[in-house]
Amino acid sequence: MVKINLKLLKKQAQEEIKESGDLKFLNEVFKRYLGKGGELTFVLRSLEKLPKARRVKVGKEANEIKNDLIIQFDKKTREIEQKVQKEAEEKEWLDITAPGKRPLVGHLNPLTLARRDVEDIFQSMGFSVIEGPQMESEWYNFDALNIPKDHPARDAWDTFYLKNGLLLRTHTSPVQVRFMEKHNPPLRIIVPGPVFRHEATDPSHEFELFQVEGLMVDKDISAANFKATVREFFSRFFRKEVDFRLRPDYFPFTEPSFDISISCVVCGGKGCSTCKKTGFVEVAGAGMVHPNVFKAAGLNPKNWQGWAFGFGLERLTMMKYKINDIRLFRSGDLRFLQQF
Repeated sequence: MVKINLKLLKKQAQEEIKESGDLKFLNEVFKRYLGKGGELTFVLRSLEKLPKARRVKVGKEANEIKNDLIIQFDKKTREIEQKVQKEAEEKEWLDITAPGKRPLVGHLNPLTLARRDVEDIFQSMGFSVIEGPQMESEWYNFDALNIPKDHPARDAWDTFYLKNGLLLRTHTSPVQVRFMEKHNPPLRIIVPGPVFRHEATDPSHEFELFQVEGLMVDKDISAANFKATVREFFSRFFRKEVDFRLRPDYFPFTEPSFDISISCVVCGGKGCSTCKKTGFVEVAGAGMVHPNVFKAAGLNPKNWQGWAFGFGLERLTMMKYKINDIRLFRSGDLRFLQQF
């Protein structure tokens, strides 16, 4: 048996355990002394070659060193594991009391914002929000609205006709007739929704538009009621008093008819490119419901009267947010949407 100084071996092992900075190095130290081919293991396996008295003494000392080193290895292992865990926790530390980061959210289209405003305002004035089909028959889109076949007014709507015999509605007015067919007056409704016209697109025209139809029917309804309702709507929608005017116009389904123009919000009525230097911008067509429309809906025009309007939501939104190109609403440009 090769003579080994056990005290020196123990001292060397303890120093190497102390210097171990990670589990990999500590495992190598363990193998060097206590592994199958380790130095202390070699001593224990060689004891049988020693005389009995010597074997007992060396064996006792070697086992004591072995047990002591095992304790120190276990202790160092826990220290290194705790150190690694602490470093990981410090690296991934999370302050649960800190305010969270706001998630990125999308932006609503200004048309959506404006539509919600319009619906809220009219609902607060007792109007119900109604919807209707976007594919219409000629009867509801034209005939029932006092626009019979071959009437020249049909040309003004630049209609998309479909192969199934229907058409894409050119205005939201057909819902007036549909609603009056199934509901008895008095009535107060608005009808928000898209309409379609075969038009060339430019900064102020689109082939798909969003209209808000309005209808009020009762026994004693006049243009004065309409004027008061519109004045209240404009002041709430723009959050300030807005000048507006009614001018004579022609629509087959109203008599008398008038257009509604508001003072240009962009220039304050002084005149700019948006209002074409006039100081006013047309935003709607309106008038008293024509007797023939009441008849088409099955109501007696001698018993009822009412008014109707059709707002262009794009025009109102352009005025409210000072947008100078109608095509931006459906452009999908995120730079545009992020402003709202």
